[in-house]
Amino acid sequence: MDRVTARAVVVIAVLGWSIGASAQPRPMGFVEALSLPVIQDPQLSPDGRQVVFAMETADWKANRRVGHLYRINVDGTDQVQLTFGERGETSPRWSPDGTQVAFLARRDGDEHNQIYLLHSGGGEARRLTTHAAAPASIAWTPDGTRLLFVAPEAKTPEEREKDRLQDDVYAFEETNFKQRHLWAVDLTGTTTRVTEGAYSVVQYAISPDGSRLVMSRAPSPLLEFSHLAELWVTDARGGDARQLTSGNRVSEGSLAISPDNTRVLFRAGANEAMEGYHNGKIFVLSLAGGPAGLVMPANAAYDVSDAEWSKEGSTIYFVASMGVHDEVFSLDVASKRATALTSGEHSLGGFDYVPSVDRFVFTLNTAAHPPEVHVAAPSAPLPQRVTRVFVDLASRFLLAKQERFTWKGQDGQTIEGLLYYPVEYREGERYPLIVSTHGGPASSDKFGFSPDAQVYAGKGYAVLKPNYRGSTGYGDAFLREMSKGYFKQSHLDVMTGTDAVIAKGLADPARLVKMGWSAGGHMTNKMITFTDRFKAASSGAGAANWISMYAQSDNREFRTPWFGGTPWQANAPIDLYWDHSPLKFVSQVKTPTLFLVGEEDPRVPFPQSVEMFRALRSNGVPTHLYVAPREGHGWTELRHRLFKVQVEMEWFEKWVRGTTYQWEATPGAESGEATKTSTVTPNR
Repeated sequence: MDRVTARAVVVIAVLGWSIGASAQPRPMGFVEALSLPVIQDPQLSPDGRQVVFAMETADWKANRRVGHLYRINVDGTDQVQLTFGERGETSPRWSPDGTQVAFLARRDGDEHNQIYLLHSGGGEARRLTTHAAAPASIAWTPDGTRLLFVAPEAKTPEEREKDRLQDDVYAFEETNFKQRHLWAVDLTGTTTRVTEGAYSVVQYAISPDGSRLVMSRAPSPLLEFSHLAELWVTDARGGDARQLTSGNRVSEGSLAISPDNTRVLFRAGANEAMEGYHNGKIFVLSLAGGPAGLVMPANAAYDVSDAEWSKEGSTIYFVASMGVHDEVFSLDVASKRATALTSGEHSLGGFDYVPSVDRFVFTLNTAAHPPEVHVAAPSAPLPQRVTRVFVDLASRFLLAKQERFTWKGQDGQTIEGLLYYPVEYREGERYPLIVSTHGGPASSDKFGFSPDAQVYAGKGYAVLKPNYRGSTGYGDAFLREMSKGYFKQSHLDVMTGTDAVIAKGLADPARLVKMGWSAGGHMTNKMITFTDRFKAASSGAGAANWISMYAQSDNREFRTPWFGGTPWQANAPIDLYWDHSPLKFVSQVKTPTLFLVGEEDPRVPFPQSVEMFRALRSNGVPTHLYVAPREGHGWTELRHRLFKVQVEMEWFEKWVRGTTYQWEATPGAESGEATKTSTVTPNR
């Protein structure tokens, strides 16, 4: 197949989610929702004229999403696909002179990802590295002569032989990981080690003059130890290492060195005293040493994510979560005064600031429009759309109305969330309501295109996504309300929000559904033990028993403040752990409930769902537990994701509406057969 024909085929595949749509707009289906392209990681060229970005599409035959790289002018013209590898490409990065784009890909002959280089005008890419372990977190040095990357130590020949012989017993959390270190590769492909030792490089930043590196070093790459990471500074080759922070027990991220090469900024979920479990804030630290200083208002209600220095260094630009929306802010470092540069009902992603042209690039996501690439500038902050991948979405599908919705919690606190109206909503009519709670819980649901919610709305459901107590973007007191007891107000916020939608006249109180994943699953497990008002529920990767969960999970740092200590310390707060465990009250459950979990989930391991499932089944409550092989905390395989949403919909339709759900066929399945592999029937 020639290159022109291949490009045409790929373009058709990218737009395949819309091919076959009827002339009249109609509700979106689950297959169409899962097949929507996803734009991410936009990178603005050094001259500000072009953007490269990755766009993933659904490859149903391969059972995964595959991303390729595209280039487009900032005025939205001349969008061109640059890469066509079978396994896809990620992490595009412009060279400082704008003539090349580095990226990660696994191609023929590669055991894992390697770094490739492509001329910015197109053509064939060349493999730059043949590293023994997969590179990640690639970045150009300012002079354009090298790229830095992080990679785990490779297995030794002895370890490979043990693997072959299956002589592979390991010491848990001692030898079953490889430390991750920093490496450099020049444009000839010669690779040199930058760091080594009994630690892992979590993040790093290069100084604008290329003379220094600042890195976050943790005792191991395991999430369990991320809060023990500390900042170090070295020279460009990894020498003359000096420790900058010590003993703060918070994870430092979004590292960026100031234009004058003397300071580093970082983001940490901490307060001014560097105590953890707070909304994200910006700190600045001198590379000469000394304490880190908070450079933003200590009482700011928002949660900072990405942050970068301005061109001259007197200002920091950052993205803040403000509950249901994100905005770009400008922070004057001297006065600590922060000013919002953008305003809207949107969420932002992939934020990057390019000082050479004093412009931002990011993806912007709205209720009716999935993320598209946008650019803006501090002097002209109104976002300008660059890509138009979804320009005809509203003409093909009937889309749900989404609005900010507020109510009073049981204690009078104002709570907000997002409310989706059923497609073709008629005022005065009541609809079944799905209450879907986000994960985290240190997170929030924001304005943006939600494929799942759009499908639910298309099937006649209203959807409420509450930002309950424990969510980010509403101040530290709101976030930390879970301290000394997880379910104090959070579940009451969900229930009062549900009642507020009923009082609004939108929801039918006799047709309520509860669902959620991770912390949303914790909440679902709590709600079914707290009330029998929900007629059906789905709990994804939810906690049952906080005592066993503490030991089983790979992450415990937040759970200690939730319960005031560990469950195995002297005078442990065992009663508090147990009192807030859904399993304690499981005998009260009457709601037919599905449980779903990844077989290899390290965060909320498989046994937590087993405990809830076996308890409900023993007590005669209709239930099923679905386990996805190979999956971790978030399911990624397309067929698994399609099964999840469809088995849930079948369950909801059965118990809420008393109807039978017709499963959609999997694209590419033989004879157009549906993906269903089991019959959902109540256990009696």
